Order: sequence, then structure tokens, then C-alpha cells
Amino acid sequence: MPETARVSPARRRGLADEVADSIREAIFSGAYAPGSQLREVELSGALDVSRGPVREALLRLEREGLVRSSWHRGATVTPLTGEDISEIDSLRGALEHLAVEHVIERATESDLEAIEVAAERMDRAADAHEMVGLDIAFHDAVYAAAGHLRLEEAWRAIRSQVHLFLLTRVGVSDDGYLAHLPGEHRELAAALRARDTGAAQERFAAHRRHALDVLTGGDPA
Repeated sequence: MPETARVSPARRRGLADEVADSIREAIFSGAYAPGSQLREVELSGALDVSRGPVREALLRLEREGLVRSSWHRGATVTPLTGEDISEIDSLRGALEHLAVEHVIERATESDLEAIEVAAERMDRAADAHEMVGLDIAFHDAVYAAAGHLRLEEAWRAIRSQVHLFLLTRVGVSDDGYLAHLPGEHRELAAALRARDTGAAQERFAAHRRHALDVLTGGDPA
């Protein structure tokens, strides 16, 4: 092999990745609500790092859709507009429709068990923010069970934005959220296990529609 064709040695995971993970987790835990400012100086002090990795981390989170930057406000946790909500919901629906089809066609017994375990974990959520994380983990299991690499990559591309969508939904109303969500996800898992495409698609669509209704005022609960 010519010298110029050889690949460079792999580097270890950078500090900016770790900073991005910390800020992302703080957003998902509710420490920074949508619209909150993310000041580089404060973050670098809290994380005990220089401002460079913080700036790079914020750019990465901006690419995920979690952060928005403007010249007059700096970086803020993305506050979702009505258009954002509509686009995230429609794209999520398109991906999930295909995922459900593939799960019913291809999922193994262990795949279905993983989905069921993810639903059962939701019974132990301590608060609404933890429940949102477990909700996302359930859908991670669904996409993993679909056996479609590019579909799973497409889900990963919007995963943080869907997480923010659900956090925004909880911010509007968390009435009954902890009580109702585990059972709702057990029903989704059961529909996949039954391999009834029509029933499963209907249940997943209703699940998405309820969250959208809360955000858009179609459902006060």
C-alpha cells in the first residue's frame, strides 16, 4: 500500500464530546428548559473546562437541533415553534410507520422482548423528565428491532429533537403523564408482538397524536 493511502491513527474521544454529553443531559433533565440561555463562561466554569470545548460542544448540539444561536442572545435551548412541532411530528410519523412495518415483518423473539422490557422500565420513572428519557429508549428499541440500518440512522438524526418535543409537551401539561404512559407503551409492545400491522399502526399513530394535541391545544390533558 502506498504511504499516502494509509489511514491516520484513530484519536480518542475528544473533550468537546464529553462537554456536549453533559450539556445535553442537563437539557434532558430539565436543568435548562427550552428558551434558557447557555452562557459559555458559566458552562466552562461549571464543567471546569476552557471556553473552546464549550463552544465546540454548543455547535454540535446546534447541529442536533437542541441549541439555537443568534448574534443578540447567544446560544439558547431551542424553543420549538409551531412549524418545528409540525415538522418533527410529521417526520417522526413517517419514520415510525416504516419502523412498525419492519418490526412486524422481521423482529425476532429477543427483539420483541427488548421492546417489552423497555416498556416495563417506564413503571419505575421517578418524574416526568425521566419518563421522557424512558419513552425515547422504548422507541430506540423499536428502531433497533426493525433491522434497517439506514432507518435507525435516520431516527438517530432526529432523536434529540423528538426528545425536546416530548419535553416541551411535558412543559405544557404533565397531568396524568406518569400514570398513563407505561400502560400506553405496553399496549404498543403488545400490538407489535401480535404482528397485526393495522392495529399496531393505529396505536402508534394515536400515541403520537396525543402528544401533538397537547402541544397544539387539541387536547387539554
